[in-house]
Amino acid sequence: MKENRLPQTVIPAEICCAQDYEYLAGHFLAADRLAYIAGGCGHETTLTANRAAFDATSIWPRLLCDVAHGHTAFELFGRRWAHPILLAPVAYQTLAHPQGEIEVARGAAATDSGFVLSTLAGRTLEDVAVHAGEERWFQLYFQSERRHTLDLVQRAEAAGYRVLVVTLDTAIKLPSLRAQRAGFTMPAAVVAANLANYPEAAGRSIERGQSRVFQGVMAQAPSWADLDWLLAQTRLPVVVKGVLHPQDALRMKKRGVAGLVVSNHGGRSLDGVPASLAVLPAIRAAVGDDYPLLLDSGIRSGGDVFKALALGADAVLIGRLQTYALAVAGALGVAHLLRLLREELEVCMAQAGCATLADIGPAMIFRQTGEETGC
Repeated sequence: MKENRLPQTVIPAEICCAQDYEYLAGHFLAADRLAYIAGGCGHETTLTANRAAFDATSIWPRLLCDVAHGHTAFELFGRRWAHPILLAPVAYQTLAHPQGEIEVARGAAATDSGFVLSTLAGRTLEDVAVHAGEERWFQLYFQSERRHTLDLVQRAEAAGYRVLVVTLDTAIKLPSLRAQRAGFTMPAAVVAANLANYPEAAGRSIERGQSRVFQGVMAQAPSWADLDWLLAQTRLPVVVKGVLHPQDALRMKKRGVAGLVVSNHGGRSLDGVPASLAVLPAIRAAVGDDYPLLLDSGIRSGGDVFKALALGADAVLIGRLQTYALAVAGALGVAHLLRLLREELEVCMAQAGCATLADIGPAMIFRQTGEETGC
């Protein structure tokens, strides 16, 4: 049986920056589990593109700017936040740590960080809420029966989750080639705890000549009508995750969606789609300046956070890095990761000449065809 190494109870001395958790995770995660967590779909073209987009984006700093009163605070959905770095919803965190999402929630609470719990968490949303801070959100997957979806929503409301994050880009979930080649199978003890009381719907029968994809899996995929129904069922702000096209973004805004997460699911949904960072400016242009936009996929440093904010994001979500930190040092590792990312962002802001997040904009990004701009 493939097992993880037990997490540390102190921060390993090898950790010098946030991305070091990625490099060290291989010492704590069983090889097949690491392949499942780190891998992307298909041939990992999009997974690679996410990092390449950040690497190809340059910060254009200004000199002699007064940052003596600098800070990372901002407002989102009518609330004041200490910093713009949230933990993304990640499924099956008990793959990395026995307590899974409970430890992640504790790390987020200790650092005044937003935390988004996955529908496919290894711990129930009620149990996790006890350990989470005030800024806890719930990520929702539509279930095959609306009554089960509604029950999840009502449970999240009752447990004090403040925002619903609806993921819409993974109607078809395929194991990554990397995970398959590593021999990964989901351990029997790792389950989607939130779905334990909902009987699995019977598979749709496929007639001769029909497609397993179009008439099979996609027959239960959510629709615009399902999104409209959800918006009418809850008092919570609804944020849609998985948006890559400006026309979809604008259509969702007009329907009453409270905000969007520009995301390609970390390269885990459809291989060959653009990097999230690459499409962010076009989506910001489509929805306007005052509409909440978050971004995930590919962030590994505070400098990456800066680039995402400069290109139009109000905040970012951290996915794989949190799982690596969880595997290495549990809640302590998650809290340390968040502190490192925030400090890396602060260092980047100070050196670029930005005292506040409001100072970070497109003019802070250098492009070969760009023109000089003033303060």
